[in-house]
Amino acid sequence: MSSLILASGSPRRKEILASIGFVFSVRKGDVKEEVPGYIPAEETAEYLAKYKNELTKRDTNEVLLTADTVVILNDRLLGKPTNELDAKTMLLNLSNSTHQVITGVCISSDSNKITFSSMTKVEFGHITKAEIEYYVKKFQPFDKAGAYGIQEWIGQIGIDSITGSYYNVMGLPAHEVYRSLTQIFGINPE
Repeated sequence: MSSLILASGSPRRKEILASIGFVFSVRKGDVKEEVPGYIPAEETAEYLAKYKNELTKRDTNEVLLTADTVVILNDRLLGKPTNELDAKTMLLNLSNSTHQVITGVCISSDSNKITFSSMTKVEFGHITKAEIEYYVKKFQPFDKAGAYGIQEWIGQIGIDSITGSYYNVMGLPAHEVYRSLTQIFGINPE
C-alpha cells in the first residue's frame, strides 16, 4: 500500500487533508517559488505545484501531493505580503472588489502523475482602514497569498460571497483532491 506524503508546511492544507480522512506524513520542501515571466497569472498556481512536486524527493510506494495557491485581482498576482504595509495595501485593493483564488495541485506516484487547478471567485464588501489595521496587527497574514485567510476574522466580516470551493480558498480543493486520491491513486480515507 502506498504512503501519502503532503509536501507543504501549510497548517491549512494539513487540516483539510486530515479532515477528509486521509492519513499522511508531511515533508516540507524548501523550494524557491520562481515563475518564468511568460507563465500567465491564471496558470501560476498549477505551474508552482508541478515545480514543487518535481523538486521534492519521493520514495518508491509514496504518493506525493504538492499545491500552491495564488490570488489574482484585475489580472495581477497578489502573492504573500512582504511586510505590514504590503498586507494593508493588498487588503485595501481587495475591498469592494471580486478576485480569483486559484489553487494548483500536483499528485505523483511511481506510475502516475496528475496536475490540475481549481478556481474560486471571492467578493469582498467594503473593508475599512481600521478593520484592515486590526486584522493585520492581530492575525499577521504574512504567510497567505492576498494577505488574508478566508477562515479568519477578515473573511468572516468582509466577504460578501464566494463562487466555488471554500476549501480551495483555504489552500486545497478538498473535493477534487479526495476524488483524485481515491479514484486515480487508490488511497482511501482511514
